[in-house]
Formats: sequence, C-alpha cells, structure tokens
Amino acid sequence: MNQNSFNPADACIPDGIEKIMLQAGQAHDWRLLSSGMVIPTEFYADQPYFVTADDGALVCVVTTGNGHEGSRGQHVVSMRSEDGGVTWSAPLDVGSREEPESSYAVLLKAPGGRIFCFYNFNEDNIRAMETVYPGNPLTFRVDTLGHYVFKFSDDHGRNWSENYFKVPIRETRIDRENIRGGKVRFFWNVGKPFVLHGAAYLSIHKVGGFGEGFLASTEGWLVRSENLLTEPDPEKFLWETLPEGDTGLITPPAGGLVAEEQSYSVLSDGSIHVVYRTIDGYPVESYSRDGGRSWSPPQYRSYADGRRMKNPRAANFTWKCENGRYLHWFHNHGGRFVENKEVDAPYVGSYEDRNPAWVSAGIEKDSQDGRVIVWSQPEILLYDDDPFIRMSYPDLFERDGDLYISETQKAMARIHRIDPDFVKRLWAQFDDLVVDESECLLSLDAGGVGVPMPVLPKFVVRDMRLPTYGKVDLRQGFTISAAVTAPDACESVLLDNIAEGGRGWRLVLTGNGALRFIMSDGQTLSCHESESGLWPKGQTQIFSVIVDGGPKIVSFVVGSRFCDGGEERQFGWSRFSPLLRDAGGRSQLDVAREVNALRIFPRALMTCEAIALHRTLGGQGTRPLAGDEARNLQAQGTRAPGALLDA
Repeated sequence: MNQNSFNPADACIPDGIEKIMLQAGQAHDWRLLSSGMVIPTEFYADQPYFVTADDGALVCVVTTGNGHEGSRGQHVVSMRSEDGGVTWSAPLDVGSREEPESSYAVLLKAPGGRIFCFYNFNEDNIRAMETVYPGNPLTFRVDTLGHYVFKFSDDHGRNWSENYFKVPIRETRIDRENIRGGKVRFFWNVGKPFVLHGAAYLSIHKVGGFGEGFLASTEGWLVRSENLLTEPDPEKFLWETLPEGDTGLITPPAGGLVAEEQSYSVLSDGSIHVVYRTIDGYPVESYSRDGGRSWSPPQYRSYADGRRMKNPRAANFTWKCENGRYLHWFHNHGGRFVENKEVDAPYVGSYEDRNPAWVSAGIEKDSQDGRVIVWSQPEILLYDDDPFIRMSYPDLFERDGDLYISETQKAMARIHRIDPDFVKRLWAQFDDLVVDESECLLSLDAGGVGVPMPVLPKFVVRDMRLPTYGKVDLRQGFTISAAVTAPDACESVLLDNIAEGGRGWRLVLTGNGALRFIMSDGQTLSCHESESGLWPKGQTQIFSVIVDGGPKIVSFVVGSRFCDGGEERQFGWSRFSPLLRDAGGRSQLDVAREVNALRIFPRALMTCEAIALHRTLGGQGTRPLAGDEARNLQAQGTRAPGALLDA
C-alpha cells in the first residue's frame, strides 16, 4: 500500500490527529519488497538476471515454471524492457517447457552486441538420481545435472539461436567420485560471467552428490574461453576449466563440504575476487592473481575491522559499480549456530532467515599481494513484512545514474530502484559523511538530569479512512545515540522514559557489558539486548540504538561496529512486534550521570551515519554535569527547533 496517495480530507479526523495522519505519507518504503517493479513469470521465479543490449533495452532471463522449484517443466525465458523494467515484452522461451528441464540462466554481452545465455540443461532427460543417503534412495529433482549449454542472440534479445551449444567442462575429482562415476555431471550456476583481458569466464558450481540439504558437497570452478567474444562461430570456441589441478574453490581448513554459488569481481589491477556461500555460518572469499589458474587460500570474509561477516547458506553476491566501488549482498547472521546440530532451536537452519537482505560497501586497498576489497559495516537493503519470506538471487545494474537491484522469493521476481540518498550516504562513509544534527529531537551534552521528552515517531496509527478504523503502518523509526562511561555498578539504567502502566522506553547497561533496550505501548512489550562485553568498567563508549519501523528491527552500533551477536548468538539484530503502536512514555526523560552526550533522531539512521555521528560525539570531550548546572539545564529543556513536546 502506497500511503503517498492518502488524503486526510477524505476522512473526518479529530483535532490533533491530522498531523499524525499526514505522516502516513511516509509509509511508502522503497526497501519493502512489494514496492518493487514486478518481472512477469509463471508460478515459479528464480534468478532474474540482466544485461543492457546495445539498443538500450534491458534484457532479462529468469527460470520459471508452473510448479515449485525443481518441478518438471521448469525452463528459462527471456524478455525485454525499453523503459527500465516498468513494462516488459512477452516472455520468450529460451528452453521450452516441453523439453527436459532448463534452469539457472546467466547472460553475457560481447563487445559486438551478441548476447549469450548460458544455462543448465537436462539434455538426457534423466528422471531420477541416486542420493548419498544410506541405501542410495532416489531424488526426483533433476535440475542440477546434465550439460552446461548456451544460445545466443544477434538482435538484442528479441530472438535466440535455434540450436544450443555445449560448454565442455573438464572432469575433476568431485565428478569422478559422484554416484555415477562422473558419467553424469552434477552442477548448476548462479554466478554471472565476467571478462578479463579479452577472455570470457563462466562460473560453475560442481556437486559431489545429493543428500542432506539437497546438495551434500560442492566446489567452485571457472570455464574460460579466450575467443568467445571475438569468434563468430560457436563451434570454434576454445575452452579450459580453472583452477588448474583437481580441486576447485572450497572452504578453509576444518570448514564444511559446501562451497558454492561463487560470485566474481575483477579488481582494478586485474585480480579476480570471489565470494561464496558455505554451511559454516560465514561466507568465504579468495583472490586470483593469475587469471583464475590458482587462488589464495580461502578465508572467511571479514569487515575492515577484522570481524568475520555472518551469513547462512544463502547467496551472497558482490558487484563492482561504475564508480569502482563494490556492494555485497548478504544476510548478516550465522556463525557457529547455522550448522550446529546441538543448538535446540526450531528455526535454526542453514537455509533460513533470508529476510531482510543486508548490504555492505567496499573499496579497494593495497596489500602485499595486490589489491583487495575492504568492507563497511552492514545496512538493511530490502525486507518483507513476512519474516518467513526468503529473498535471494539478486542482480544489480545501473541506469541513468541510479542503482537497481533485483531479487526473487521464488514466486515473484522484482526490480528495486535503490534510493539515491541511501546510495549517497553509503558512498560518503568513505569520504566525508556528516550527520545533520539539526534533525535531532533532543540534543544533550551532559547527564545527571531529567529533561522534557520529545514525541517519538509512531509505528502504527488508526486509519480514519476505513469504516473499520484499522491500522496504518507508518514504517517510521528513531535512533538514540549516546556517549556513556561505564559505571562500577552491576547494572545501570542509562535512560528512562517508562510511565505508570508500562508505556515508554528504557535503556540499560547490564553488568556483563551489554545494552538492553525496552519499549512498550502499554499492551505490547519489546525487549532487545546486544552481545555482552561491550563496556569495560570505567571506559567510555559511544553507541546508537537504531529502531527501524520498516522491517521492525532494532540494532545496536557501538563505536564503529555493528553488533552482530558475536559468538553468543546467531543474530545481533532483533525484531519487534508489528502490533507495537509507539514507544511514547512520560513527558520527562531521566538521563543518568554516566551519560556524557545524547542525541535522539526522528528516524532510523543508517549504520554508517551512526558511526559518523559517534566520531563527532567522541571529539566533543563531553562530561557529566552536577549540582546547579544540571538543575539549570533541566529547567531550560533541551529540545531542538521544531521538536514536538508532550503537553
């Protein structure tokens, strides 16, 4: 529902409510999946990938069908859009639904304008395959075996070659050791092709066998053609499988058997970077300095501060943008919990919780081995109101100066224009990002006082347009940022706005050095806690509590780090109920003496904004106030211009 169309004059709104209802115009959130532009498919929709044709049209391929993923009749279709994805031509079969399964297509455009479409094809029409379970029972899912093939288009994706052509892939150990001794190849691909030094590179994820998690063991490989981009005759293409040797891209020592869905980027010095998913709770990355013939020892991907990124068994892709910087799509949870069979939790699983999607920004830096990518802290990119929705298999393209990203939750594929302000702040963190503190509802440079509490943005309000008077989800939020010196007490209430009856919010520093944030509307109570050990006794830390009313997520940022749960938990962020109306409490906010500075913003700051603000607060040399100075401040109030105070 796009609340931008709301007109308060259409309903009889009591005095004092109209201002709140006008805020319903903010309820449209570009990050919400339903805000995207739909790509037409049948019932199933997977891997919507794009190239821009030489005539300016956007060409899309997608795997679709009338059944669920892996069902008989699954096939690849393509379509064109001349208006950036708003409307599409009728889907055109690349692989027919009447043929055996064709699946998981990717596109590559040659300099001369020819477009190649590569995909899996169950050419031999195998209807069942033995698994690696005891006794070798059968699986009837056959979309990840057969041959890797391609068709091409010389008219900008309007038509495809009548015949398909096979890509020969060198047999390696993982093939020879499969249940059919390599006579049938098990594989698939989600990684987009790329070009390096005039050669084309195709990604392949080889499968060792089908079993637990469907794909029991996997490795990453590349297929290189030095003349595909220049030779007009597909029968004369030259092919080689990389890396050299018998083992592809795998996990680090002591890692699991799953190393798949490789995503490649070419760095400015010609190095190849790859990132891929595992069942270890972390993504893996590696670099090749010799065109893919060998790779650096695989390592779990880390942020610039050295902490490992978390990710479940879900696609995590990296793209190089036109400005030479990078974006990384992942899901920001995982660790040892993902495949820990001893964890007694009903929804812990390697494929779970792909909502929301997060993004990290990257820039190149020099290392002793060559250029590498260093990564920022995470930001929420896309979400759905249903937490069980699993979005994945994105693609990114740029058009007219804007960034667009696609995704699918397997039943509907969409394209989303990334908000330019989001992009601007994301890139500015590497340069001179500054947070405008004039936005503040409350700005305080001392603690030990009680001050007037401004009105926080509401999460939901009554919809006066409807005869049922149901709710409007405003998708608003707020951010609390503070500098705090840890007390010697076991537990300290830093900020308190709780009213009689339980309404309001409270922020506590626990005895084990964690932040605990509580908010309630008197009916619905929400409690959130960071990992422990954030505050050594007597030291000062600067932090933010970000309450995002879009995805209904509370997250903590301490110093320059997003709190991701560490080794204590799978998730650092947590959800609050969509039924929570607001966090409004008393008209006074009690600020503890340990608080050296405080800012409250009427929106959810981005992680990078919170970190930039922390640098500002850390340079102020703030201190607690006491005695007459504190009492004077309490009497004066501290609201910023335009802030709303309770009557």
